[in-house]
Amino acid sequence: MSNNLSAPNGPGRPKDLAKRQAILDAAKILFLSNGYANTSMDAVAAEAGVSKLTVYSHFNDKETLFSAAVVAKCEEQLPPDFFELPDGIAVEKVLLNIARGFHQLINSDESVNLHRLIMTLGSQDPKLSLIFFEAGPERMLHGMERLLAKVDQSGALHIEKPRNAAEHFFCLLKGAGNFRLLYGCGEPLTGDAAESHVQEVVGLFMRAYRLATA
Repeated sequence: MSNNLSAPNGPGRPKDLAKRQAILDAAKILFLSNGYANTSMDAVAAEAGVSKLTVYSHFNDKETLFSAAVVAKCEEQLPPDFFELPDGIAVEKVLLNIARGFHQLINSDESVNLHRLIMTLGSQDPKLSLIFFEAGPERMLHGMERLLAKVDQSGALHIEKPRNAAEHFFCLLKGAGNFRLLYGCGEPLTGDAAESHVQEVVGLFMRAYRLATA
């Protein structure tokens, strides 16, 4: 499995970012509607309105394209700079931004449908599950782990095991509501209810790691 999200740029002009985005958008549509195995690079090229050569110039293979599509979806709600700890910004505010973005991401139609797809295909193609996990959940956990290590170093909270704390944070945000949504027996929290859930989780997380210093 390739770890590169796109082929390296050669000499000449930078790659056309608009075409790259069109390819990613097309890939997300086709992977969700047709499944991974039934989505070809030819089909992605046709959906994006570009040549097959253009698709391969941006993405080395279908695995790389799938990984990049998952990363792109995650970064719509959780850009990399969300996991920074700027000077003068309260830790609680940083956590609230991440919590709101993550909660919106996991409850989106695209995310729910993709999770269902992976759950269906995972036993048939464990490699596909690994690609998804590394590009999505694992990547966000790494970002959160690094952030919480910085929070611990700053003294704002006492977090001995940042990786464990990152997992606790995201699992609390998912809660039972996301399970009900995945199983098709519930609706996503929205508006004031979603904000109340996010505030409650962040408040609980802050109290838990402040208590560790007592």
